[in-house]
Amino acid sequence: MNNEHPLFANNRSWVRAVNASDPGFFATLSRLQAPKFLWIGCADSRVPANEIVGLKPGEMFVHRNVANVVVHTDLNCLSVIQYAVDVLNIDDILVVGHYGCGGIAAALEGQRLGLIDNWLRHVQDVMRRGEQLLEPLTTVTARQRLLTELNVIEQVANVCQTTMVQGAWDRGRTVHVRGWIYDVADGLLQDLSMCVGPGDDVGVLQRAAALAAAQRAMERSVRT
Repeated sequence: MNNEHPLFANNRSWVRAVNASDPGFFATLSRLQAPKFLWIGCADSRVPANEIVGLKPGEMFVHRNVANVVVHTDLNCLSVIQYAVDVLNIDDILVVGHYGCGGIAAALEGQRLGLIDNWLRHVQDVMRRGEQLLEPLTTVTARQRLLTELNVIEQVANVCQTTMVQGAWDRGRTVHVRGWIYDVADGLLQDLSMCVGPGDDVGVLQRAAALAAAQRAMERSVRT
């Protein structure tokens, strides 16, 4: 009886396809990891970081968790940021949320899912702080989309406040932290106009990005 998992066959097919198109790919990849970007995104299976932006393995360092949350007590996420900034010398940190996020929906609607409810309290904190921006929207979908954007904007601010990014800025590094959103429905990325670099006022940029997100949400509501 053959008990081999079917994913092994998929792996071999993938290796054959890669070797056919780029015979030296794995030899080059094995010698060096030199990504230019750190992607902090959601664990959702529909959001494959490298594929979305057309990058090969080795070209982007990736951390994923439910609802792309950055918490100052999460040593996993903080270790990834530290390694990316201090060891890999990455200058571009991308915080990427996505519409249709189950974690965002659960936080917004107060669903009880188990252990993850504790994690999603961080998103609910974002929701409470953005209550005045969310309240005018009349549909669940509109509120979910806006909360997704507000959450990304908040997590960008959280990344900027880490000791690793603050230390890099103090040393003169030109690290930039950017907030983007991905639409599963059409495959396109959007810039949320939340890009923070050395010397920028994070609070001012966060408030401006949140207000702009709320304005876009209202405009979408009018059109629909």
